[in-house]
Amino acid sequence: MMTDILVAENINAPALEELKAGFTVLVDPNLWKSTEKLLAQVENCRALMVRNQTRVSAEVLAAAKHLEVIGRAGTGLDNIDVPAASAAGVVVVNTPDQNSMSAAELTLAMMLALARKLPAADRNVRGGGWDRQSFIGTELYGKTMGIVGLGRIGVLVALRARAMGMQIIAHDAYISPDSVAVTETHARLMELDDLLGESDFVSCHVPLTAQTAHLFNYDRFKKMKPTAFFLNLARGEVVAEQDLIRALEEKRIAGAALDVREQEPPAAGKLSELENVILTPHIAAFTREAQDRVVRSVCRDVGLVLSGRAAGNFVNFSRPRRHENRNS
Repeated sequence: MMTDILVAENINAPALEELKAGFTVLVDPNLWKSTEKLLAQVENCRALMVRNQTRVSAEVLAAAKHLEVIGRAGTGLDNIDVPAASAAGVVVVNTPDQNSMSAAELTLAMMLALARKLPAADRNVRGGGWDRQSFIGTELYGKTMGIVGLGRIGVLVALRARAMGMQIIAHDAYISPDSVAVTETHARLMELDDLLGESDFVSCHVPLTAQTAHLFNYDRFKKMKPTAFFLNLARGEVVAEQDLIRALEEKRIAGAALDVREQEPPAAGKLSELENVILTPHIAAFTREAQDRVVRSVCRDVGLVLSGRAAGNFVNFSRPRRHENRNS
């Protein structure tokens, strides 16, 4: 039996319920956990909707004989084989702007929590302590914020950090000094290693690519100030975690905050034992407002494609090309 829309992860919002009025929708929030089950289900669907956990590989695409569109409820595309989707004529849509504000706000929250040692202070008081001297923090005002990746989220972080009196420096291999991102944020562009040496806070906002995998390794952490903090709210694989642990244990840097991990969910390990580390479970986009925007956007584009119209936030092309590819 043909299904119009197969939802392979936990995606719930009014917009998805609205789609059910015009299309058959099958929601299996645990489908991503089994490649075998995914292959069986995707064979008879026209649209596949995912977050970041479903691996939409060339094998999955080959099995999806009727697939017209993949809807990614989020920004990153490292779990989707976009070239294979394009070769199959399948539209890929995502939500590039809808969760940027939430990610930027969490970055600022992480910075403040690191600077003021909030998690450790909270644990101390809950345990009956009142050790004020152990939790002397540092101000953000007057400090230097180093942003690696001055895209949508990086710009939002920079603007908010400037409002708190921070100086902004940035590294981005794909923008020029006269770009709007630079002029609006008053950022100084520089090479990555130079940025690491000057920053009091280093915040990573780059996508996962062959060039950014393990971009932050031991040699890079050694270039940071021993009083500096590192934040990663981008992709876990951008950081070599064992190198980060080593840098923290050797006090090469003062602390770190991670919303993403090399393996998700991660196994128990040393990072969770360190007092100067803040860990959250990939929740940068998980606000009510962002999730409503994300799901509404992806549902809108999936509905447009299935209705024979052009998608708005498409990654490769706006309409399916499956039939074109078959005839070529």
